[in-house]
Amino acid sequence: MHAESEIRRPLILGQKSYRQITDDIIAPIEGKAARGWYTLTTICALAFLWGICCLAYTIGVGIGSWGSNNGVDWAWDITNFVWWIGIGHAGTLISAVLLLFRQKWRMAINRSAEAMTIFAVMCAAIFVLLHTGRPWLDYMLFPLPNQFGSLWPNFNSPLLWDVFAVSTYFTVSLVFWYIGLIPDFGMIRDRVIKPWQKKMYGLLSFGWGGSARHWSRFEEVSLVLAGLSTPLVFSVHSIVSFDFATSVVPGWHTTIFPPYFVAGAVFSGFAMVLTLMLVVRKIYKLEAYLTVKHIEYMNIVIIVTGSIVGVAYLTELFVAWYSGVEWEQYAFLNRATGPLAWSYWAMMTCNVISPQLFWFKKIRTSIVATFILSIVVNIGMWFERFVIIVTTLCRTYVPSSWNTYTPSFIDIGIFVGTIGMFGTFFLLFSRFFPVIAQAELKTILKASGESQKKEAAAHPHH
Repeated sequence: MHAESEIRRPLILGQKSYRQITDDIIAPIEGKAARGWYTLTTICALAFLWGICCLAYTIGVGIGSWGSNNGVDWAWDITNFVWWIGIGHAGTLISAVLLLFRQKWRMAINRSAEAMTIFAVMCAAIFVLLHTGRPWLDYMLFPLPNQFGSLWPNFNSPLLWDVFAVSTYFTVSLVFWYIGLIPDFGMIRDRVIKPWQKKMYGLLSFGWGGSARHWSRFEEVSLVLAGLSTPLVFSVHSIVSFDFATSVVPGWHTTIFPPYFVAGAVFSGFAMVLTLMLVVRKIYKLEAYLTVKHIEYMNIVIIVTGSIVGVAYLTELFVAWYSGVEWEQYAFLNRATGPLAWSYWAMMTCNVISPQLFWFKKIRTSIVATFILSIVVNIGMWFERFVIIVTTLCRTYVPSSWNTYTPSFIDIGIFVGTIGMFGTFFLLFSRFFPVIAQAELKTILKASGESQKKEAAAHPHH
């Protein structure tokens, strides 16, 4: 006797045909935008403008307009840089790693996640370009022959490794995202009526015809790019963590940083994907494709990575105690009980305690709870970077150089501006590009559509 496994819940709900999938996913591009879209875009664009004004002010007046001081010289900008890079991680991870593992549930979320990666890396780049202090000399970070004789970049500096890691990551993610869009551009090109749209999508689609040869090349390139970007996901955040780990500052000089930064990045990235997808799902009425099952799977990833991050925090405390180095012990004692202890406990609550709520099925399948917790996780991950940087630098070896830190109005403005920029780009993307990879979704309709599942359940032995 053989045991029949229960049939998995479908990934595409409703009695959808191939034609309906196309209609649903192209609706936001063909039709008029929803009111919610206009409201959100206006708010984000205004925040973006404010950020641009603050950036212009920084370039005009200098970095003195920030809250940084002699003790805490790298605060807000690096915190935000690491935070944005972390958010940019989930996109490529969802697409590449889950593609290599042939996970079908990624197909409804991978397109938005990849777009999110690209915009997040762009936001991060703003901080990198500016925190050097003289952005007009940033070209010296690249090994270009220059007019100063033999002045070469210092390859011992992790800041330089950042430049290479982040730019490579950005390039590969961009190519990966664009190639995935080509079949969809071909589909839109054949459907739109306005001549300018036809021309634009025609150029973007590179003459895609959908023949078997086109598809086989498309699949090959996707696999190659997925294989390339998987190691990049791990290397980028490891290298970002070397900014700290290669220093001699107590609390930073630790080998646990690379794995723990990568886990934290996946954790915050997945939370951001959830925040965005739940908004998109509501505005564009995509409930049939972004089902509760997708949300549940992503929440499970959040439980796992959140727990890894929690273990990493405890490991840090253990290592500080076990090392017997009083500076190291003081660094952690100061984090938990010093003047900025509130930020440490905010980080602990948001990153270690809140994801554990997802163990309850009721919470991990609830849309409202997921939306709130995804925002909580992102706030917690921002605090993690803040705690690592600010509380460590506030009190170093010499008490006479102890200092405190408060962000200036300009600091806050630039950060709010990057959030506005991210939102604006994402909303524009969702208006002119298909948010879900419809060609990929159709490949799983036969295996995972609702009507097909019912038929399979009715005739299990066919």
